[in-house]
Amino acid sequence: MRNGVSGTPESNESLGRAVARMRKAKGLTGTQLAGLVGTNQPKISRLENDIGFPDQALVRAIAHALGADEETVDHLVKMADLAHDRMTDWRPYQPDLASRQQDVRQTEAGVQMIRIFQPALIPGLLQTSEYARAVLSGFQRLTTAEPDEAAVAAAVSGRITRQEILTDRKRSFHFVMTEQVLSSRIAPPEHMPAQLQRIREVARQPNASVSIVPADAVLPIAPVHGFEMLDEDTVVVDVFNTGLSTHGKSDNRLFRQVFEMYEACATADIGPILDRHLRRYLELLEPGRL
Repeated sequence: MRNGVSGTPESNESLGRAVARMRKAKGLTGTQLAGLVGTNQPKISRLENDIGFPDQALVRAIAHALGADEETVDHLVKMADLAHDRMTDWRPYQPDLASRQQDVRQTEAGVQMIRIFQPALIPGLLQTSEYARAVLSGFQRLTTAEPDEAAVAAAVSGRITRQEILTDRKRSFHFVMTEQVLSSRIAPPEHMPAQLQRIREVARQPNASVSIVPADAVLPIAPVHGFEMLDEDTVVVDVFNTGLSTHGKSDNRLFRQVFEMYEACATADIGPILDRHLRRYLELLEPGRL
């Protein structure tokens, strides 16, 4: 930074290091700076060590308290904003699948709008218990060498309990999935008619929309993974052994754009598509077909 607390940070200087240097230049301790801006010393320490998501309002208050010029204030606040624009919270799943379902339920509890795009499997909020059992059994095999039916059963129960959120008419849900989701042989054919009916039932709810991207649709972008948008400020992406989340504004804008691209080429007239796949599964269940 040039000339004490005025000017902008050097290109290789993080937000935390810039704040720490400005504070030291003013001869303040972290506790004293915290008192000036109405926070506590641990928050100042976390900010200066670039831990967690920096609060933009707090960064602005700190910059003003340290006598920074407006150019520097604006630059530091922009750095705080950009710090949110990265996938963070690379977190291992809970040791058991049931705990994972509880975590997701708590995350979704305070959300008013949920948007989900899925190119690989039926979204968890739409799954029947048997489909959920097939999905979760596969993930359970990644964590333990021996089958654990009790663990899977507890996880299935947790996933079905999560679906209670769909009955809250004050919330809205928007599901977009590719038709490939209906073709993937994740659950045995005998469980798919009930699963298709479950999708129909949710699609009829006044607070939910379900759209399907037809198999012959021209895709706007390669569907490399699914994701879930919680309101307008959080995106969650699940992978095999962990989950990624971001609160960044730019990330949320990008995923919202991707969601809308797929929504634009999807159809809400899902009846004929579901009927076609229902006939296919019923044919598979005929004697001698499996």
